[in-house]
Amino acid sequence: MFLKFTKMHGAGNDFVVIDLISQRFRPRARDIRLLADRHFGIGCDQVLLVEPPDSPDVDFRYRIFNADGEEVENCGNGARCFARFVHDQRLTNKRIIRVQTAAGVLELRLRDQGRVEVDMGRPVFAPDAIPLRAAQQALHYSLDVAGRQLEFGALSMGNPHAILRVDSVAQADVATLGPLIENHPCFPARANAGFMEIVSGQEIRLRVFERGAGETLACGTGACAAVVYGITRGWLRDTVTVHLPGGKLEIRWAGLEQPVIMIGPTASVFEGSMKI
Repeated sequence: MFLKFTKMHGAGNDFVVIDLISQRFRPRARDIRLLADRHFGIGCDQVLLVEPPDSPDVDFRYRIFNADGEEVENCGNGARCFARFVHDQRLTNKRIIRVQTAAGVLELRLRDQGRVEVDMGRPVFAPDAIPLRAAQQALHYSLDVAGRQLEFGALSMGNPHAILRVDSVAQADVATLGPLIENHPCFPARANAGFMEIVSGQEIRLRVFERGAGETLACGTGACAAVVYGITRGWLRDTVTVHLPGGKLEIRWAGLEQPVIMIGPTASVFEGSMKI
C-alpha cells in the first residue's frame, strides 16, 4: 500500500504526520522504524498519527511513536505540528483543538505566524507516577552513572524526564550520559534526559537526549520539564525562553496545581507517499 504523509518540524524536532481519518494504516513497530529511518525511509524523530476520537469531548486522537517503533505518551513539539496539520488539511476549522493522548487530553491553540500554544497539563512529581524508583518524593535526587554521582530533578509531563543543571550545554557530555540516564534501572519506563544551562531567571539553554530517539534538535516536554524543575529550585521565574539547538520555545508555569503552557513554531516541509 502507498501511505500519504506530511513531513513537519517544530524547532527542528521533526515528524512524519499521517492522517488516519481519510486512509487506513495499522502501525507495526517495523513500519514505524522504516518511516523514521533517515537512509531507507523518510526520516524523523517521531511518527505522529491523526485518528478519530474515542470520546465526544475531544476532536482527535493523537498517537506518538518514537523512531525505535515504541509508542509513547506525549510529545509537545509534535502536538503543535498536529494542530497545524489538522487545520492545514481542513480536518477541522477550529482554532482551539482538544486532542486525546495516552497521557490525557491536550488543548491546542493556533496563533499567528504558524505558532501554536499548548496547554501541556500539570507536571507530576510523585515517583510512582513518573515512574522513578525512589524511596520518597524529593526536590532532587542522586544518580550513580558510570561511577559519577549526578544530582537531577525528575518529573513527568505525560512522559518521564530527568533534568540535570550544567555549566555549559555546549560542553555537556550528552552523547555519553544521555543513553546511560535514559536506560538507568531507576527509570523502569526509561527517561528523557535534559541538560539545562541557566542564562538568567527568564532564559535557559537546553539539550535533550530523548527516550527512543537520541538527542533531538528540540523537545517540547523536555523544555517544560526543565523550566518546571528550575522554578521549583528557585532558579527561574514563571515565564522562560528556552533555547534549543533547533530554535526557541516560550514556557510558562504559575506553580503547583497549574498547567504548563508552551508556545512555539511549526513548519510543514513537504508532502508525499511511501510504499509500506
